[in-house]
Amino acid sequence: MQRKSFQTMQCPIARSLERVGEWWSILILRDAMLGLTRFDEFQKSLDIAPNILTRRLGALVESGLLERRRYSERPVRYEYVLTGRGRDFRPVLWSLLQWGNKHFAPEGPSVVIVDRATGGWADPVLVDSASGKRMTFPDFQSAATPAASSRMRKRYAFSARSGAPLIASGSGEEAVQPKGGEML
Repeated sequence: MQRKSFQTMQCPIARSLERVGEWWSILILRDAMLGLTRFDEFQKSLDIAPNILTRRLGALVESGLLERRRYSERPVRYEYVLTGRGRDFRPVLWSLLQWGNKHFAPEGPSVVIVDRATGGWADPVLVDSASGKRMTFPDFQSAATPAASSRMRKRYAFSARSGAPLIASGSGEEAVQPKGGEML
């Protein structure tokens, strides 16, 4: 059975999942963040079939998350290096790590994020760079912008639990309030 592609969907979450939503891709990116670059390193770390690894590495290169670089002429060998787009995925991995530790580690965390200067455990949170406020619901919510399709606007306008959501203007300073409610 062939899976549905999210590539043409306007939702940024769906578009992101199109690039990294397959679990092997996320684990490959995790290992790349830890410094692995070569096919055999990924294969050994993940215990993944070579054909699957080849497909996932190709998809990550095609999506611009990894760059394929030749490191040997004879035999021809390549390494896979994170691009800027790939390095920007690190906070997503840290959020998954923290969420997994909180909800799925009854024995306690096996991996944590630490402050390199102090060695102390870090607790990643989302903070709005403009206000410095911690981003929690209901103070913050997702909002459609003027670039959103009518379908996206409807999706983000629905809720029976709260008041009218904002439609972000793009500048971050103005907003229009349509009928609707809470958003993602």
